[in-house]
Amino acid sequence: MLSQTVGGRYQILAQLGQGGFGKTYLALDIQRPGKPQCVVKHLKPLSNDEFTLREAKRLFDLEAATLESLGKHDQIPQLLAHFEEHQEFYLVQEFIPGHDLSEELPPRSNQLSQAEVIKLLKEILEVLKFVHQSNVIHRDIKPANIRRRNSDGRVVLIDFGAVKQISTQIANSHGQSSFTVAIGTPGYMPSEQANQVPQFSSDIYAVGVIGIQALTGLNPADFSGLGLPRNPNTGEIDWHHHAQISPQLTQIIDTMVRYDFRQRYLTAESALQALENLEKPAVTQVQKKPLSISAKKVFLGVGITAVVAIAIVLFSQFKTPTPIILTKEYSEDGVKIKYPEAWTRQDVKNPVTQELVIFLSPKQSDSDKFQEKLTISLEDLSSTLDESRNLFIQEIKNSVSEAKIVDSSETTLANKRANQLIFTGKDGENSLKNLQVWTLKGEQAYVITYTATIDDYERFLPTAEKMIQSFEIN
Repeated sequence: MLSQTVGGRYQILAQLGQGGFGKTYLALDIQRPGKPQCVVKHLKPLSNDEFTLREAKRLFDLEAATLESLGKHDQIPQLLAHFEEHQEFYLVQEFIPGHDLSEELPPRSNQLSQAEVIKLLKEILEVLKFVHQSNVIHRDIKPANIRRRNSDGRVVLIDFGAVKQISTQIANSHGQSSFTVAIGTPGYMPSEQANQVPQFSSDIYAVGVIGIQALTGLNPADFSGLGLPRNPNTGEIDWHHHAQISPQLTQIIDTMVRYDFRQRYLTAESALQALENLEKPAVTQVQKKPLSISAKKVFLGVGITAVVAIAIVLFSQFKTPTPIILTKEYSEDGVKIKYPEAWTRQDVKNPVTQELVIFLSPKQSDSDKFQEKLTISLEDLSSTLDESRNLFIQEIKNSVSEAKIVDSSETTLANKRANQLIFTGKDGENSLKNLQVWTLKGEQAYVITYTATIDDYERFLPTAEKMIQSFEIN
């Protein structure tokens, strides 16, 4: 096709790439002033029968609309045109003068520093955040698809899996073999993507691999087991001994490249926030604005535990409530909380449920079949606070019989922004009401769950308020 003109205006100059889906060319737009360069992607359907052509056009138009939307971001090439010609399909995109990231990644003898790698990962994730928020998975993140723009030095994310996806779906829907349908590049492509089930975290995996490549100087082709073998028990990449970086950055990259996609950061925003938290000076993390009056009211309105029956009786008999005194203290595992003398403490430290401690209200009588309880858990969670809300709701629905979410809102916990959920459910014969409050610090969620029967739930809120106010994270 060299020197040919397609679409009546795009003169082909050179071939840039080729794959099973088609070819990519550098071209001139001869109808624009100055004849600027552009990129032409050419898709030739595997067959010219009516079904294939109709399906190709449908998918082609759909992907063009996606690229049109993504191109509104300054660091993603704009879609200039898409058209059909002689039963073949073309995408025309903005050409980005510059060099691709593979020129910046050094050989093993000259790795990038930790600061340089953090900066690079954040640059990529900033663009990928927009992509994920647009509900799009790139599917082929690798150095060759990330260009450093000459004009301003910013990275530009190119070559989305769009055209490849079109030819794949056409082949599959037409009943043809799918042995070549995995979209991505070996070394940067995680297992679920190789199995044709890409997730948002599949893109995060690829970005993490780029981080390892920049830190170690090793090519991702080695990740199969030559230079960087995988742990035979976990399947995780064994790369730590090739780089000298902080434990915090090591943990972030490890989370990005987990073998199980569910254990990675869920989106680019989550990974980006982890890196940003890593760079915050320690002093800024402990300086907190005083709670406003409205925030305090919200804080005091959240009940987490229970009060003994005697206190309830006294409360009902006097116009001025009897002060609730928390006389005992639990201070382990990086948390501290005060609780009433009459409550029983059970140190659980269950590695499966991740519960640290449970506080039980005193039994009121021999017929008291359910003791109100407050549980503190410490869970690993690679997510933002906002994203974690949906995760917690889904977990409740999966684990609690007849679960019903009653309320979902923001609150505070240990002087930190927090989420709270109120939900009901069944536990055997008991109809229970629960209040769950959690906040995040680093990649851990501090979770307090108060559980009581529906009839007794409201009675124990005064003590709950006192306990929640005393909770601290060291």
